[in-house]
Amino acid sequence: MAKTASQDLGTLPISKLLVKQAIPASIGILVMSLNILVDTIFVGQWIGSTAIAAINVVLPVSFFIAALGMSIGVGGSSIISRALGANNPDKALKTFGNQITLTLVLTISMVIAGLWFIDGILPAFGGKGNILEPAKIYYTIVLYGVPFLALSMMGNTVIRAEGKPKFAMYAMMIPSVSNLLLDYIFINLLDLGMAGAAWATTLAYVFCFAFIFWFFLSKNSELKIKKHHFGLQKPIVLEIASLGFVTLARQAVVSITYLFMNNILFNLGGETSVTAYAIVGRMLMFALFPVYGITQGFLPIAGFNYGAFKYARVKESIYTAIKYAAGLATLVFILLMVFPEAITRLFTDNAEVMLQTPPAMRWVFAATPIIALQLIGAAYFQAIGKAKQALLLTLLRQGFFFIPLIFILPMFYGELGVWIAFPISDVLATIVTAYFLNGEIIKNLNPESEPIS
Repeated sequence: MAKTASQDLGTLPISKLLVKQAIPASIGILVMSLNILVDTIFVGQWIGSTAIAAINVVLPVSFFIAALGMSIGVGGSSIISRALGANNPDKALKTFGNQITLTLVLTISMVIAGLWFIDGILPAFGGKGNILEPAKIYYTIVLYGVPFLALSMMGNTVIRAEGKPKFAMYAMMIPSVSNLLLDYIFINLLDLGMAGAAWATTLAYVFCFAFIFWFFLSKNSELKIKKHHFGLQKPIVLEIASLGFVTLARQAVVSITYLFMNNILFNLGGETSVTAYAIVGRMLMFALFPVYGITQGFLPIAGFNYGAFKYARVKESIYTAIKYAAGLATLVFILLMVFPEAITRLFTDNAEVMLQTPPAMRWVFAATPIIALQLIGAAYFQAIGKAKQALLLTLLRQGFFFIPLIFILPMFYGELGVWIAFPISDVLATIVTAYFLNGEIIKNLNPESEPIS
């Protein structure tokens, strides 16, 4: 039998494998993040700073629905990686078919509900005052494209599970490049304003889906599913749900965080503070792309080798991923501490926003050098199928620490309390993750636990 790309996950040297997986993932995330960043710059320069705040109101809702696809993708891909590692292709095919069915049913249902309750959702997420009307225009159009985004996010994780990181990278680059081109046409040339920005985003999602659809039909994919694979099977659905819930819960907490942050900052500093948070939020998506790339590259490596009982390789992948991610996170930290004013100026020349954003950015990224351990630790438990531990560690930072802190600290420090909540939660979450990860390595990743071949 010919060697497949997925089998490389169990044989190539870990450092070489991590670079092979992480570089395409990082490039894909970079391009996607640049898209969000430049899209925000275009909107700010061509429409106005209020439009930036409007998009920030819509993002948590649309991303939460799309995260249904991501969660189904990550949960199913963990199963697929381990199934391929255990030489069980039939389970991998059934899992992929169930992923597609679940994604379609759930995201379309959520989009219908999201459009039906639009008048209650947008104000709840901070769509108030001058922000509401442009937010409504953007929200209505973007939601039509969200099922395509969800299917794309689901499919992208499966491509990685197959050991095809370059195709996953292409899938992330296509919507990013097309969105920027369409932004220029719809906003700058045709002067369509918020509607133009929304249609550019929606069509970009469709283009991404078209590429991923082609990939799975082509000879590049090992997963050739048939009609009977689409039928939902309870054991597979439950396993996808238990693991995927980790990702969904993470995005749910992110959306809730946006809801709280937009409202708290609106009450403390008005539209200016919401805009400052929108800019900092874009940098959170963009600046950490190499760290997220390593995390994405680490997932299939850990999952495949755990499924193949190669525990020494799993342990090596953990240490290597943390080392690489921490080094890159430190570089990001240095750049953001030195150049926050220049970064802010890319988005807007509004004097009040320019005054508030740089110090906020410094606080938000103050603990960046240590976050690699927290991200890799949570990803490890998800990769090996331990849903409870993965859920706990994923929700630590924002769910258990950050959200309580943004209510408590402003009572003593005002708006500053919101910003200092970021590094405090990073430090606390990293300490707890280190404790759990160290215990797991000592208990379950000893080479003597590997079966004799």
